[in-house]
Amino acid sequence: MRRRGSEVRIVVVSDGAASHPGSAKWPSDRLIAARARESLHALRRLGVCRKEVTFLRLPDGGLSARGARCRPVLNQALQRLGEMDMLVGPALTDAHPDHRAVAMVLRDHRFGGRRLTYQVWPPQRRMAARGRAVVMMGGAAAKGSLIRSHRTQLGAITDDPQGFSIAAHELAVFAHPVEYFVEER
Repeated sequence: MRRRGSEVRIVVVSDGAASHPGSAKWPSDRLIAARARESLHALRRLGVCRKEVTFLRLPDGGLSARGARCRPVLNQALQRLGEMDMLVGPALTDAHPDHRAVAMVLRDHRFGGRRLTYQVWPPQRRMAARGRAVVMMGGAAAKGSLIRSHRTQLGAITDDPQGFSIAAHELAVFAHPVEYFVEER
């Protein structure tokens, strides 16, 4: 969308701190800061600058349990963004409860433009009904490079054996150069 000249605004809802709760080397504050830097680095490479990104820093892993807090905070952030003609967010069918919580808020948000959703977990390569395919310029290599910007999710944190890390087979699906979106009505 940026390459086509569109204005793009990104809202990062959770802080990312729950991925490695047993890490002594990566306490919450360090992990939150690193996750934000990783996101900004990847987004900058896509042409989205810092002023176009809002971090809500809601607690990672608990958005569905804290729905009463997620809903007003996310709705306020969307209202502050002003007029939009497209809203893109996670699908209601996503396996991650935080993604579903965000999807529910977006589904209920008063908005008259186009709505697109995407599936994160489990990673998929197939298009759903009413789907729209978007090809990543630069192909799998470019997309893989952007994904590798997120080191904290790719095994860089080694002192928490129960911590989250994207598996090689998941990374292969994520690096596929085509993203699939579903147009919601």
